[in-house]
Amino acid sequence: RARALLQQLPPQDCDERYCPDLADEERRQLRAFSARRRQEALGQGLACPVPGPCHGCPCRKCGRRLNKGDPGISASRLGDQFWHPSCFSCHFCHQQLVDLIYFQQDGRIYCGRHHAELFRPRCASCDQLIFMEQCIEAEGRRWHLEHFCCLECDEPLRGQRYVMRSGRPCCRGCFESLFAEPCQACGDPIGADSEQVTHQGLHWHARAACFCCSLCRKPLRGQPLACRRGRLFCSDTCSRGQDASSTASDSSDSAFASAPSPDS
Repeated sequence: RARALLQQLPPQDCDERYCPDLADEERRQLRAFSARRRQEALGQGLACPVPGPCHGCPCRKCGRRLNKGDPGISASRLGDQFWHPSCFSCHFCHQQLVDLIYFQQDGRIYCGRHHAELFRPRCASCDQLIFMEQCIEAEGRRWHLEHFCCLECDEPLRGQRYVMRSGRPCCRGCFESLFAEPCQACGDPIGADSEQVTHQGLHWHARAACFCCSLCRKPLRGQPLACRRGRLFCSDTCSRGQDASSTASDSSDSAFASAPSPDS
């Protein structure tokens, strides 16, 4: 219940005490924003039996009729209309409104969180509304300028290249040292700027020197292939080690020297 309340009615959306790092101008905007919402949009649903004059009226959300005496919810800001208790939910997230607290906008009901997000972006890092004139937008989400940092080293990423990891940005250095997959052919990490190919949970650089038949060195991008013990082959002949002279490689070095040897 407490988690649901915090999700639907974030205290930082209406009380500056939960936003200690705000500048004075941001505090002023938060107070004005909160006061305007309370005055214009905040309401509390009234749970009561459907009165006789409203017998047979449709539920505002699902349209099924409500009969006299049925449990219903009325919202004073939206006129003489009723909802089933289970239908009195946020238009955006569809969660039932805990304690029947709602915000209305254009005839629709919202929880506090999603009503606030109709007007102000929310920082993906601190979960506070953004009142600054500038913010960073990436991957369909927004951040305070100072909060768009690498998830590992906290290096500011404004204007820098980054990689998303578990929904959070990661600088290229941390990604390549901590998360980049090693290439099965050359053993080097596959960097953020490198194109890669994945097969059976293994990874290769997409370049021809790495993603190729381990016996005849034929490039395999877009071609049929066989995989044995982490090594790639262009045909059953190569996978069995029967290297015909017409397809023999001039070099005895294998592009997959770091991978296990194929079956004899």
